[in-house]
Amino acid sequence: MNTQAKQRQSCNRGRVRRLACMNKKRVLKGVLAVLVMISSFPAANSQSTPAPESNTGLEGVITISPIHPGPTRIDVPDSKPLPNTAFVVENEKGEVASFTTDDQGRFRVSLPAGHYTVSTKGKKGRIGRFGPFNVDVAAGKMTTVQWDCDTGIR
Repeated sequence: MNTQAKQRQSCNRGRVRRLACMNKKRVLKGVLAVLVMISSFPAANSQSTPAPESNTGLEGVITISPIHPGPTRIDVPDSKPLPNTAFVVENEKGEVASFTTDDQGRFRVSLPAGHYTVSTKGKKGRIGRFGPFNVDVAAGKMTTVQWDCDTGIR
């Protein structure tokens, strides 16, 4: 390779490096501009559910029945508490809370006043009926409910 060809090749490498450096600077400026624009807009989900008062919400017991097939018998219980079952609480905007019943089917969840739908969490397509239950929570008090889920046994 002669001296002139080496000089052109070296010169071309310099141009490529300068262009690459210029393109990196442009990309960085563009990314920075986008970040600045994004941070200046309020978040789309900024209208969150207000924080509930500690004495406002929902509490109660969830039972399940029938617990045995056939006719109801006078001396035999027909229902029992629904233990250790996860439920989700939703309003018109989506999920706002969740809870799990204790060994006696009891639960307590703090919620702001409003209308809610409560149903089992993640157990779609199972036999029986485990909600949805509709409830209105009043401000300043715990709304007490007793819901009965249907096992599907007949």
